[in-house]
Amino acid sequence: MKFVARSLGLLLIAAGFIGLVIDGTWSIVNNAVSFAPIAKVVGLLFPGGMAGLEGSIAQRGYPWLWDPIVTNFLQMPASLTGFAIGALLMWIGQKPLEPIGYLAER
Repeated sequence: MKFVARSLGLLLIAAGFIGLVIDGTWSIVNNAVSFAPIAKVVGLLFPGGMAGLEGSIAQRGYPWLWDPIVTNFLQMPASLTGFAIGALLMWIGQKPLEPIGYLAER
């Protein structure tokens, strides 16, 4: 399980770096700092996925979850969010530290 967490974390960190390079390129072209939000990236990867996500959350009776929480999450920068989630997964999946020395009270 730790291997999966480390692998997925490394993949998300790499994707976050690639997204940061793309965002930096767009910022240079537009002469203004701009980040691609998660909603835009999800819309590019899964066409029609945003409408389906909103419909599934609203149909299950959680409109309070969609409006303040999910919409704010989807407005966050995708590259920085990828970095943060990837770093969290790398921290969760880290190998345990080996003890230094030996126990003297034996």
